[in-house]
Amino acid sequence: MDPIKKIFEQYKTIAVVGASDDPARPAYDVAAYLKRSGFKVIPVNPRLAELFGEKCYPDLLAIPETIDVVDIFRNSEFVPEIVEQAIAKKAKVVWMQPGAENIAAAERAEQAGLDVVMGLCMMTAYPAKHSFGGSDEQ
Repeated sequence: MDPIKKIFEQYKTIAVVGASDDPARPAYDVAAYLKRSGFKVIPVNPRLAELFGEKCYPDLLAIPETIDVVDIFRNSEFVPEIVEQAIAKKAKVVWMQPGAENIAAAERAEQAGLDVVMGLCMMTAYPAKHSFGGSDEQ
């Protein structure tokens, strides 16, 4: 099975690190799109109390529930700390949005057993999941 397709089919809780309440920012659009698409979106931003009716957390460690996917919208220098928190929370996937790529952090996540996606937007990747068709099933 395609690894991107697997992520969207198996995992439904997504923590969006660097979530934004500014509609002009990709972190806003992607989080809103994922929520509309039926995913549980947990916003992570210490400057926000709430986003899309969901409580906003200052960091991953403050989230009291299980996280499947950590979708990162932070500059690459902040990614290693986020990956360490994702490992501590036993997340399954670290998704580094375009601009958030960090090779060393990706290697650390993979060594800890997490799947890593880098440089691909979750919003544009999700519709692609629906176009694989029946003949591609494994």
